[in-house]
Amino acid sequence: MAAQLIKLALLAAATFIVVRQCRKPSWLPGRLIIKGMDRGHRGMTEWALDGIPIEKDFTMLDVGCGGGRAVDLLASRAPEGRVYGIDYSKTSVAAATRTNARHIAEGRVQICHGSVSALPFAARTFDLVTAMETHYYWPDLLADVKEIRRVLKPGGAFVIVAEAYRGRRMDWLYRPMMALLGATYLTLAQHRQLLVDAGYGNVDVQANESKGWMRAVGRAVPEAAPEAAPEAPPEAAR
Repeated sequence: MAAQLIKLALLAAATFIVVRQCRKPSWLPGRLIIKGMDRGHRGMTEWALDGIPIEKDFTMLDVGCGGGRAVDLLASRAPEGRVYGIDYSKTSVAAATRTNARHIAEGRVQICHGSVSALPFAARTFDLVTAMETHYYWPDLLADVKEIRRVLKPGGAFVIVAEAYRGRRMDWLYRPMMALLGATYLTLAQHRQLLVDAGYGNVDVQANESKGWMRAVGRAVPEAAPEAAPEAPPEAAR
């Protein structure tokens, strides 16, 4: 009986560590998680970016940049542009900085520590913003997606990429895992509605069903100018 309790306690402790590190990597366990995610997500990231037009001089941002592989891919597709990565995990920031050391030395990439809820960038800065396997954990998903719209140029694209969405292949396995992580777990239709509710236009949601990947894209629509006040009628001639 004591041995079983010890095994259960060890399993619970290991589960807690994994859950915590998936949400916010730190220390050695976090570095291992980051390396695993970078390797496991490369194919999905390339698939997602293949469907997005990227000009050679784009200014781009990867939110929740993790180990920085998506930043590296973006930089390689915009050789005359600039790419920024941001993450709220200092361990991820350090890893992404190492991954992109060459681009950083060239002055084309910058990695910073910060939150999606208060992006340290001016309005209308970016042509493209990506979020790879990260939006599940954002503290206020709708408000955070609106914050991303703030930093997009008019017509700029926001791309959400994920391998866990409600209704995907083997959904029965993912549901308990996402609940354990305390993660937001949306259907494809709910991802579409999220972008619509946040004020994006030209929303497009696609899935690679054989792989279990999804991509949701919205465009920043310029806000309508306020209507001018009607002119006062001319005074009647006296």
